[in-house]
Amino acid sequence: MELQPILDPTNRTPLYMQVYTYIKEEIANGHLQKGSKLPSIRALSQHLAISKNTVEAAYQQLLAEGYIESKPRVGFIVKELEEPLQSFVFQPDVLVKAPKSKQIRYNFRYGHIDLAHFPMKTWRKCLLAAMDSEQSELLWYGDRQGDIGLREEIQHYLYYARGIRCSAEQIVIGSGTPQLIGVLCQLFDFRHDAVALENPCYDVIRTVFQNHHFSILPIELEEDGLNIDQLQATNAKLVYVTPSHQLPLGMVLPIGKRQKLLKWTQQSNGLIIEDDYDSEFRYGSKPVPALKALDTEDRVIYVGTFSKVFTPAIRTSYMVLPQRLLARFHERCANYHQTVPIIIQKALARFMREGHFERHIRRMRTIYAKKRQALIEAIREYFGDQATIIGDKAGLHLLVKIKDKNANELVQKAEKAGIFVYSAAKYWFGNDGTPPSYILLGFGGMSEEGIRAGIRELKRVWEI
Repeated sequence: MELQPILDPTNRTPLYMQVYTYIKEEIANGHLQKGSKLPSIRALSQHLAISKNTVEAAYQQLLAEGYIESKPRVGFIVKELEEPLQSFVFQPDVLVKAPKSKQIRYNFRYGHIDLAHFPMKTWRKCLLAAMDSEQSELLWYGDRQGDIGLREEIQHYLYYARGIRCSAEQIVIGSGTPQLIGVLCQLFDFRHDAVALENPCYDVIRTVFQNHHFSILPIELEEDGLNIDQLQATNAKLVYVTPSHQLPLGMVLPIGKRQKLLKWTQQSNGLIIEDDYDSEFRYGSKPVPALKALDTEDRVIYVGTFSKVFTPAIRTSYMVLPQRLLARFHERCANYHQTVPIIIQKALARFMREGHFERHIRRMRTIYAKKRQALIEAIREYFGDQATIIGDKAGLHLLVKIKDKNANELVQKAEKAGIFVYSAAKYWFGNDGTPPSYILLGFGGMSEEGIRAGIRELKRVWEI
């Protein structure tokens, strides 16, 4: 058997991650080539004298990142990777209310978070501690890019959680992802720079580009994400993607396509905007490393947010600018002030520095996983083969296609009964015809009991 990893049970790195890392490196350096068949889970577990669960977890992570694929009656097969990119030496220098006449019984709105488990006492202590900062800091706008303490905490978090190497000087903090995208728009020339967007994509971001008068080029999605060939045929110099969890369809961009996308930036002298809006919540495997972590040419603009992982109430997002854009940012935004209150930034920096943020993520990952499972089980129980579930591997929402039913009609029927579900049609744009009739179900703000009861009521209301 050609897989011979050296495993160390005493290492703090879990065994499944040691197996995953070994196989990934064997694929990356060409020792395991396209079409190579990996041992079965049972065979490899016996060979390495480890549990089948450990091997399965390693294989699932490799599947999620696109290094291997699973073929029926064949097993796990290595997928083709692009040639490595040239090395690069880095130089660091709210809840929406329905009309009053309509009572909400169950609300499957995407974007809501779990309020019952929010660490309010800890957050209050951090806010009070932040009040002890220098008065001259608290009563002023603060650094244009954001509080240096918070930027340093974000820098550390991105390295350990997302594999991203950057400096605090590259990080810009802003009041939400749309606001930061609006800043980015001012670093380019809408008269000459067209922007390519996934189709479907986050409609709010599309609106920001439209409001800044950019020409928008819709790029179709394939089963495994963005159609790279179609992107290469355009004149776009900028592309916006959600590679770790496509919004709204939920697929993960595999490693092969990530490499092709990065190679496109070299060939076109382009840039990528990576919106990593909820990568912390992945179920069944470790969060997929960010596209920015593979960026050896410093051509990815990374955008992250605290809205899903913590709370949207603090209105705090951040972006990592490539070195080539820093001078332009300082030149064109010299008269701008920081948009996030300094007290919030200092409290959040303390929350992260004292380890509360990491603990909160771990706790919420478990809670959201249970809610997701409750939603999936309820859909299967009450709708059976009448419902197809799409994009349920990560995040705080999934899509459902009800057989032979129109989404808009289903939404209206549910609303009359006080159950709020949402059509996903708004995410599609361009001239590709009628979008699929998908229902979007968010589960972050609901209890497990509410999820089950809401789906049971939908079964009755929809008469399926």
